[in-house]
Amino acid sequence: MTQSTGADTPQSSFLGEVKDAVTPRATLLVVGVIVLQLLFIASYVGALHDPKLRDASFGVVAPPATAQQAVTRLERLPGSPLDPRTVPDASAARQQILGRDLDGALILDPAGTTDTLLVATGGGTVLATSLERLVTTLEKSERRSLRVVDVAPAAGRDASGLSSFYLVVGWCVGGYLCASILAISAGARAATPRRAVIRLGTMAVVAIVGGLGGAVIVGPVLGALPGSVAALWGLGALTTFAVGAATLALQGVFGIVGIGVAILLVVILGNPSAGGALPPALLPPFWAAIGPALPPGAGTWAARSIAYFKGNDVTVALLVLSAWALAGIAVTLLMAALRTREQRPQAA
Repeated sequence: MTQSTGADTPQSSFLGEVKDAVTPRATLLVVGVIVLQLLFIASYVGALHDPKLRDASFGVVAPPATAQQAVTRLERLPGSPLDPRTVPDASAARQQILGRDLDGALILDPAGTTDTLLVATGGGTVLATSLERLVTTLEKSERRSLRVVDVAPAAGRDASGLSSFYLVVGWCVGGYLCASILAISAGARAATPRRAVIRLGTMAVVAIVGGLGGAVIVGPVLGALPGSVAALWGLGALTTFAVGAATLALQGVFGIVGIGVAILLVVILGNPSAGGALPPALLPPFWAAIGPALPPGAGTWAARSIAYFKGNDVTVALLVLSAWALAGIAVTLLMAALRTREQRPQAA
């Protein structure tokens, strides 16, 4: 009969360490990681795997009777790829495209057999190509030819039109990574309002430096984007701070899990819907609807406007980013104040 010596065997020691490591909290975090992983796959593939034009804003320039007939025909296209409307003249069509009110426009020439399509590759190369493909097919069915004019061309070193999107993604990554590092180094929740202010101040410094760095890299260094470096700098600082402050707020509410919630909002929901790889007119309805309300979508829209559309139509995007920043500040300070109030009775 073998007697126990009282010493742990290597196997029992290992099993004990496993039991100690696999706590309910650790299990929930691992499950959360798996869920985020699967959501990442579902969101990107779901949003981007089958691009189709849906209600792209589209102008038609022609004499009144001809224009209305063309609009009616475009409205009846299967799948509603276009949201057509009449435009007074070619100049107005150009201005509306540059103002980001239209994705494209068709100028009909009743006296000839060649019409003109106006597009803007600066707003998304895939969108411009999709419009050209659709209108070319329609023109061929009418035995007409098509001339394509790019009124806001993407830069030569931004051939795919994705530089604005990648720039904004970089700023967003900087925001939630900085907030995550602060959580790892000093605790997920700020212990006092003063420490919350310090975290927000740190986030602001990172945002200013990162915003400038991104604007300089894509502009003077790489020549990937035209437009004002100062304007891109301001956008980058606001985008980075908005995401960082929101992540700090989520950490204040949910603790370390707040980092996962930030990734869910910014990466899993925000990036596919941002209009980067596929502009809104090519996204499924759900993704096209949520994109403008999330930092990546608002930032990408504003960056493209600054680079290619003379800074037009950025007000809503900047308001969205500002709302995220202000909400992040308010919730971060509020949660720190509540935590301080909860700790006072314990100290007493």
